[in-house]
Amino acid sequence: MQSLTNISEIKDLLSRHGFSFSKALGQNFLINPSVCPRMAMSCGADENTGVLEIGPGIGVLTRELAKVAARVAAIEIDGRLLPVLNETLAGYDNISLIHGDVMELDLQEIINREFGGMRTVICANLPYYITSPILMKLLESRLPVDSITVMVQKEAADRICAKPGTRECGAVTLAVWYYSEPQKLFPVSRGSFMPAPNVDSAVIRLNIRKNPPCEVKDEKAMFRLIKAAFGQRRKTLPNSLMGAGLSRDEAISLLDAAGIPRQARAEQLTLEQFAELANIMSV
Repeated sequence: MQSLTNISEIKDLLSRHGFSFSKALGQNFLINPSVCPRMAMSCGADENTGVLEIGPGIGVLTRELAKVAARVAAIEIDGRLLPVLNETLAGYDNISLIHGDVMELDLQEIINREFGGMRTVICANLPYYITSPILMKLLESRLPVDSITVMVQKEAADRICAKPGTRECGAVTLAVWYYSEPQKLFPVSRGSFMPAPNVDSAVIRLNIRKNPPCEVKDEKAMFRLIKAAFGQRRKTLPNSLMGAGLSRDEAISLLDAAGIPRQARAEQLTLEQFAELANIMSV
């Protein structure tokens, strides 16, 4: 069986299939042989688990997942990689390849069809240009999955796993913490890829919550406030919350009612405080 982390073998494989890298799709293939086995062991899959993978590339992670999981369903947007994957994954009878855009597909239907009610996790090396939209779709869809283990840009990992109420957090941070408990697993250097990107990476795991950490009457209202606050994060909240459709006076009244200082900025608020603001608005 060919090595999918050996540069010369990868080049030969891609050349035979007439494949060239797409910058638009953010394609970087792993050549560090230790990363994918470690990801597969960290995602929580076992012989009773189905794994949904996004962006299998040439199948290096897919192979490792197939060794530890009952079934793997891999979604690949680039049709040019399908014949490559059919070659590299030949011999594995527990892998399904799905050609499509993860942002457009019905993931609930795929999970139901491919895994038939078995315990499910998600594991993927996400393209950096669309990391946040993919994560938000996975979380907001409330899929029946236990965890999401993904490799992302190191800067994104730091932001996603930051504690709410700290300078490092952003709107995505709060959304991630609302739906899950994130943790950093291990770093991955830029030299682990072909072609090598200009940034380092990290693998993180989002353990999906059974219940949100705070009570909120209107989730959409809360996330609208969060998006507005972080959309102009250098401004104080009376000014940034105007992006949520409030007047400055309404924003001040809302902050006063919640006991939040008028000079506070988005990064200083906890998830619970944003929930409280939304709950006051809903009264």
